[in-house]
Amino acid sequence: MIPTLEWLPEGINFLDQTKLPLEETYVLATDYNQVATVIRDMIVRGAPAIGVSAAMGVAIGIDRSTATDLKALTAEVAIISRTLAETRPTAVNLFWGIDEIRNLFNELAATNTPIPEIKAAVVAKSRRMYDEDIAACKQMGAHGAPLLPKEGTVLTHCNAGALATCGYGTALGVIRAAIEAGHNIDVFADETRPFLQGARLTAWELLKDNIPTTVLCDNMAAHLMSKGRIQAVIVGADRIAANGDTANKIGTYGVSILAKEHNIPFYVAAPWSTIDLATAYGDLIPIEQRAATEVTHSNGKQMTPHGVAIENPAFDVTPAKYITAIITERGVLYPPFTQSIQQMDKHPSASELTPA
Repeated sequence: MIPTLEWLPEGINFLDQTKLPLEETYVLATDYNQVATVIRDMIVRGAPAIGVSAAMGVAIGIDRSTATDLKALTAEVAIISRTLAETRPTAVNLFWGIDEIRNLFNELAATNTPIPEIKAAVVAKSRRMYDEDIAACKQMGAHGAPLLPKEGTVLTHCNAGALATCGYGTALGVIRAAIEAGHNIDVFADETRPFLQGARLTAWELLKDNIPTTVLCDNMAAHLMSKGRIQAVIVGADRIAANGDTANKIGTYGVSILAKEHNIPFYVAAPWSTIDLATAYGDLIPIEQRAATEVTHSNGKQMTPHGVAIENPAFDVTPAKYITAIITERGVLYPPFTQSIQQMDKHPSASELTPA
């Protein structure tokens, strides 16, 4: 299993995804500020991995605090949480991870639990969240594998694999599970400009698993769809609104339109924590704007003329009408998503909902 992040006695160890695929190096974060930097600089990325990283960031902040009373520690936890929350605005898992640890802290503080016991509890919970993420990805794989073709090519955009989670992956986890179940599948991986998550990361991890993978430039999908070369599309998500509108890496929206035009199923795979019931529809999802240099430069070399204007939204929103199904660890959601999401929220043990 690819070690995306790991809690060690010295701190939290992160695989530096900015150096892949040419270098496998690690960054050790020994305090919450360093965890915030790791998230902000995309050393770790992918909504589920960001969520667990944020939880561990709050936990390490509490664990390494020198506060001697609960009042002082409570004030410090507010600062820790705010620092981590300001790193990346789109992935709702970030805020979920922070809240999971902060809520536990507040519960324990309210009963005057001794500080050493609080520290042990929050660290233990953040480490359980790591294990739970891997289990959720494998459950997603089990639910989603039957949706993929028994034989054919699956297109994916960005990286929603082991590198975007604590292991196994969401979209790539479904692909892995299908192959483990005997499907004969190969993968087209969009390069995913400007950060090249598909070309650098998806291709790297799938080749490690000996899954046949071909990298496509982002503007090639329509041509290959028109030739019958793609049988399904599956992507991850950074936030799913209550109506099923889904924010994912920039370019996903365009792929969904192409899939609809060519009658190709378009699936989203994401943990339940990615569904934001407080956000009614996609237009309310904040879209992160990243540095212009990600567009203007490649491998340290400037690729655009001086003075040209740059737009660099990191995400776009795919309307629910283009999504065939949403795969979660709780089961598969089908349109109309407003109803199926509400139903699954009320009945979280449901294994799968019947298409409407």
